[in-house]
Amino acid sequence: MDDTQTMDPVAILRELEDQCRSSAAGLPRNTETSAEWSGIAFRIGNDCLVSQLGEVVEILEYPELSRMPLTRPWVSGIANVRGNLLPVIDLGGYLKGEQSTQTSRTRVLVIDYQGLYTGLVVDEVLGIKHFTDDEYTASDPAAADSLQPYLQNGFLRGDQVWNIFNLHELAQTPAFLQAAV
Repeated sequence: MDDTQTMDPVAILRELEDQCRSSAAGLPRNTETSAEWSGIAFRIGNDCLVSQLGEVVEILEYPELSRMPLTRPWVSGIANVRGNLLPVIDLGGYLKGEQSTQTSRTRVLVIDYQGLYTGLVVDEVLGIKHFTDDEYTASDPAAADSLQPYLQNGFLRGDQVWNIFNLHELAQTPAFLQAAV
């Protein structure tokens, strides 16, 4: 190429793009697809539960709380999370009437459903679990009676049943919404 000839930068980029596209190898194709369900696994007492991934907006370490007077015993308090006030509910206390013991594994699941922004104290978060359609099963009848209104079947992996706990159903329950004494 001669120095006196002007080079069009856009034309050079188009030519380079065409060369890259023509020499690029195609991606491998996955011909088999299976439906996969993903959720946040957590524990309340001895019950291992899983909630749909989209129902939990955040997982927090147990925050510093301010007590709220004239509330039910299962209302742990209120936390300031990045400038937002978060009511924190002891899920085990609400469901089973037994206050949870705070440990290094205690976490708060944050839900935000139809304007209800709330933190739920759980004994432990067990991570994200992925289940396939062939693991889908009925909920474990041995699960605590207080959990039953919120269970929507489950997944069987090995000999462990992971009951699906519907946090949105919990957020609509009148007894849960009535936190004041």
